[in-house]
Formats: sequence, structure tokens, C-alpha cells
Amino acid sequence: MQKVDLDKLRQERLRCLEWKNIKPLWEAIVSLPTLNHTKVILGDTVEILPDNLTEKDEEFIYNTAKALHPWRKGPFQLSKTFIDSEWRSYIKYDLLRPHFNLKDKIVGDIGCNNGYYLFRMMEENPKRLVGFDPAAITYCQFHFLNHFIQSNIKYELLGVEHVEYYEHKFDVLFCLGVLYHRADPIGTLKSLFKGLNVGGELILDTFMIDGEEEVCLTPRNRYSKMANIYFIPTINALKNWCYRAGFEELEVLSIVKTETKEQRKTEWINTQSLDDFLDKENPNRTVEGYPAPKRVYLKAKRLKK
Repeated sequence: MQKVDLDKLRQERLRCLEWKNIKPLWEAIVSLPTLNHTKVILGDTVEILPDNLTEKDEEFIYNTAKALHPWRKGPFQLSKTFIDSEWRSYIKYDLLRPHFNLKDKIVGDIGCNNGYYLFRMMEENPKRLVGFDPAAITYCQFHFLNHFIQSNIKYELLGVEHVEYYEHKFDVLFCLGVLYHRADPIGTLKSLFKGLNVGGELILDTFMIDGEEEVCLTPRNRYSKMANIYFIPTINALKNWCYRAGFEELEVLSIVKTETKEQRKTEWINTQSLDDFLDKENPNRTVEGYPAPKRVYLKAKRLKK
């Protein structure tokens, strides 16, 4: 197996905290007030309710949260500050919740963003929670939130390509909204397969197109205004990718068209959102003329070495 020095890579990735656009944010996070007790409620909105904040503390928290935009995943209620994220992430979490058991499991979330799903997973009593995401801004968002939550979640500034080289294997891996960003989807699935213990499960979410044929859409330039979308398969094509990666016992959990009740523009992202990505005359098509975003949720198992 190829050798990857993860500790060296970790140190290299942490240099992002010195970037000129990130350094002031990180300095604000390490300057957050130290508190004795914080109540955390892990519902659809993750509520973080610290004791005895002053008005100055409240203002500092709000200003820091606003500076940490864009907030894609959530929502969060941090004392008086409500972070109304672009995605109402509880819709996806509630959809998936009946299909996994994390008790005493080693769990990884690939592309974990700010950790919303990881925070929600704490109530399932897993043995260990690890998030993978190389983005500096979401790393900062996680530590901003975790300053108050004080969880044992480990956040790695690593990508899906590093999972197979990680120091330990996982019982359950979540890979939500990542696969369509990868130019080599089968290679990505192989990395996930190698990162699982035998008997482990992958919970996968990716874009799909309708059809029975084993084919995929390959956008020429952009899809929903995103340049980093490479392959959008039919379900049968996706299954074949999974089989080629080594997975077995595939189960389609749900097929969901993305709607504005789940993804929409808020004051916490300062960028465009779903409404801007769809054809104004025909919302069943993207602005490029492709089928509008639809997602398939799939569970796959690693049953062999």
C-alpha cells in the first residue's frame, strides 16, 4: 500500500489558519469567552445555550458568526444568535436516521462541513466520531461551535482520498454530497471501501438522473452553476460503480428532488442558492438545461477483505 504521512499532511493543512482571510477568524475563535457550563440540545436546530453571557459576549459571538459565512449546514441556535443556514440539514438527517445504528461504532463523516451531522450523531452514542473536510472556513465554523459544545469529535483537514490511509478503519462512513465533486467516482468509492472494517456500512448521497440504463450525465462546463460537478449517474450506473469498488448488499433508501424548503438563500450565506440555479421558466431544469437536482440515498456494505 502507498505510504501517506498523515501527520505531515496535517501540519501542512493547518497552515491555512495563517491565510490572511482566515487568520482574523481564527483569532476571534480563540478569543471566545470561557464558560463553566453550556446546555446543548441536539434537535433539528442544534441549540447551544451557554450560561451567564454578557451583552458584550453576545455581540462578540454574533459578529464572529456573521464573519464566518457562508453557513451551508445547520441550523444552529447559539445563545441569542440564530444561524439560519442555507440547508435545513435536519431534513436529510431525519430521512437517514431510521437506516443506521451508530451505538458503539467508529463513525466517519466525509465532507463533514461544519459538523452539523456529527453533532447530531452524538446522541446515538457512537464509540468515536471523526469528520473529514479540507476547507478552512468550515474547520473554523466547527471549532467556533465546539468551543461551547466541548465534544470529543475529531475534525481532520483531510479529504476522502485519505480515508483509506487513516490510522484506523471505520464501522460506518457517511459520504453526503461529495461523490459528484470527484473526477474519479469509482476511485473515490474504492477509497471509502478500504476505509471500512469488514462488515462496515457506507451511507451515500449523490446527484442522480432518471433512467433504467447504466449511464451518467457528464456536464460540459457547469451543472447548477457549479463547475466541479463531473458525473451524475442513473441509479443502476451508481450501483455498478459501488459493485466495482467492492461493495455488496446495496439498498436504495430514498430518492428526493431538491426543493427550496430544504435549500434556499439566507442572510447567512451571502451567495446564490437553489432558486438561482434553476431555469426561471421551467424549474424542472437547471439554468444550463439539465435535469434539476435530484438525490439518491444509498446504503452499501463491505462484506469482504
